[in-house]
Amino acid sequence: MLKKMLKWTAVFLTVSAAVFAVLLFVPKDNGRAYRIKIAKNQGISSVGRKLAEDRIVYSRHVLTAAAYALGVHNRLHTGTYRLPSEVSAWDILQKMRGGRPDLVTVQIIEGSRFSHMRKVIDATPDIGHDTKGWSNEKLMAEVAPDAFSGNPEGQFFPDSYEIDAGGSDLRIYQTAYKAMQRRLNEAWESRQDGLPYKNPYEMLIMASLIEKETGHEADRDHVASVFVNRLKIGMRLQTDPSVIYGMGAAYKGKIRKADLRRDTPYNTYTRGGLPPTPIALPGKAALDAAAHPSGEKYLYFVSKMDGTGLSQFSHDLTEHNAAVRKYILKK
Repeated sequence: MLKKMLKWTAVFLTVSAAVFAVLLFVPKDNGRAYRIKIAKNQGISSVGRKLAEDRIVYSRHVLTAAAYALGVHNRLHTGTYRLPSEVSAWDILQKMRGGRPDLVTVQIIEGSRFSHMRKVIDATPDIGHDTKGWSNEKLMAEVAPDAFSGNPEGQFFPDSYEIDAGGSDLRIYQTAYKAMQRRLNEAWESRQDGLPYKNPYEMLIMASLIEKETGHEADRDHVASVFVNRLKIGMRLQTDPSVIYGMGAAYKGKIRKADLRRDTPYNTYTRGGLPPTPIALPGKAALDAAAHPSGEKYLYFVSKMDGTGLSQFSHDLTEHNAAVRKYILKK
């Protein structure tokens, strides 16, 4: 009886090994090339699930088991990989474990500063860092010598960009700059009549203020209306994010009354009009809000301080003071 059990166990193991080998090593014909993106710190389980959902591999369980056996389940190289139309699970593992990705993805977050964009690109592996160490002036001269300003802040569209592995990082800047010009021109051409902008660059500055003041879709066009209405009547914008930008390295996470009184080109409490440049990289929603503020005659807003990120908007100082008492002073 024991011999019979051992025999059938051996048969089962042999068949299982054969099936496992087929599912691992035999290429699957998918009829099309395929691209898969591996995010930072992404493990083999989620990768296998995605490949199985898209029917690129026979079995995600075989792919996962093989990855653990090889010890590469948590050491996949970040990036985008091109897979041929016929590919085996083994081929996929070998591609992701050892070689460089075919495409490298760089993500630039809405509302981040250009200095942060440079840090992200400088730290991205598997690309050529030709611009590392360049001054902002040299970079702008290479990217767009005819730009609105030699200051790069705000002139690059925040998005995810793919670049061939080994390609120059200058390509990312060029692509992001062109993307912003396209988005900005679209917003400028569709803008409302009567807005107080002399040119698209001023609207870009406004979009950056909106981007930093709120991330709430429901509030963007109202924030835009406050700033536009203030510009129209010559009222100072008094926006903290611009003051913080002007403080530079002196900002330590808290803005004080003395900071609001200390004059810089970006202090919109001490100076009228728009700041001289954008203060961040605005996204499409902020650009659209700058071009299409709400029709309300709001002049003030204050955070509701309720965890939603929403603001209370007011038409005059009396309303605003009441809102401050309610939401800030809790009276």
